[in-house]
Amino acid sequence: MRASDLRKLGVESEERSARLSAGFAESAAGRGLIDVSYGFADSPMGRLLVAMTRRGLVRLEYPGRSLDEQLQELARRLSPRILEWAKGTEGVRRELDEYFEGRRRRFDVPVDLSLTNGFSRRVLRAAGRIPFGTVATYRDVATQAGSPRGMRAAGNALGSNPVPIVVPCHRVLHTGGGLGGYTGGLDRKVALLRLEGVLEAR
Repeated sequence: MRASDLRKLGVESEERSARLSAGFAESAAGRGLIDVSYGFADSPMGRLLVAMTRRGLVRLEYPGRSLDEQLQELARRLSPRILEWAKGTEGVRRELDEYFEGRRRRFDVPVDLSLTNGFSRRVLRAAGRIPFGTVATYRDVATQAGSPRGMRAAGNALGSNPVPIVVPCHRVLHTGGGLGGYTGGLDRKVALLRLEGVLEAR
């Protein structure tokens, strides 16, 4: 058999496998057997892991950790009934594409903050209310979360944000105007603020 024929068979086999996997996921979802569906979104920030529950977007993660490590954490903290299902994440992936293309200023996808609690959850909700193209300070979000002196705790909550970009912790800066930290790295924070017009593009 020629090499070209072997390559064709390999492609056909991969396509058939993908169709079977998609059909299985569709069937599992229809029966309510998936608690967490996940997929991947290509972006200027790298390939993002996107995970959804029935409530909404529960995890959006930058590249860095292995997929096995990420899925094990979701299984431990949420549910072991996890399955890759592109259709289950297509809404948020479409919104991310529109955001990075400059055609979206606000995300409509529902957010599930089940991976947070207490003060951290209140901080993230406060960060989620910061409009596109504007910024707030750690003191601002701490105050809105009910603890004006809890700036350090607010910083920790923002640093462990399970859904960056969609919950825009990149819009929170130091009171004096410094960038502060960012879970995805300062380069990504700067890139997002430039995309939103807060910082001038180079």
